[in-house]
Amino acid sequence: MKKKDAVFVPIIISLSIIIPLAVASLMLFSNYLHINSKNDFSYLPLFHAILNGTTAVLLVCGFILIKNKQSKLHKFVMISAFVLSSVFLLSYVFSKLVLDHETTIYLGEYVNTYRFILISHILLSLAVLPLALFSMYRGLTGEFEKHKNIVKWTFPIWMYVAITGVLVYVFMSPYY
Repeated sequence: MKKKDAVFVPIIISLSIIIPLAVASLMLFSNYLHINSKNDFSYLPLFHAILNGTTAVLLVCGFILIKNKQSKLHKFVMISAFVLSSVFLLSYVFSKLVLDHETTIYLGEYVNTYRFILISHILLSLAVLPLALFSMYRGLTGEFEKHKNIVKWTFPIWMYVAITGVLVYVFMSPYY
């Protein structure tokens, strides 16, 4: 194992465990982990959809750029996608703390489709964090074969999570 792997791999694994546990705790214990605020944060679900949609566009751009051997632009675009996803994660955690989260249930005509999208989105979002972190790490350290091998999994899963994040908002927007 390379010296830098001995430092960064445990960090990536730790973050990949701690962050989902923190988000799950916020969801399970929202009655206790709530910040009362007089500010209006009702715009956050739309903001999250915009972040997810923009991330999806950046992922497609990154894919096109690397296929066209534009590695410097690819790197910039992929770092931008990662930053937007990080902003989403921070904002999502914040929204769980400040928004009134009484159970909102989708009651529309496409309830089974919505449930499939929501459940698959949640489950695959758990995989995106370590996949994206390892992809970024391998790409930034110049380990391009390892980067390519993990990106074969990261790209479609991250793309799916980004797109379904927008779809969840579209389904739920009448209830916000």
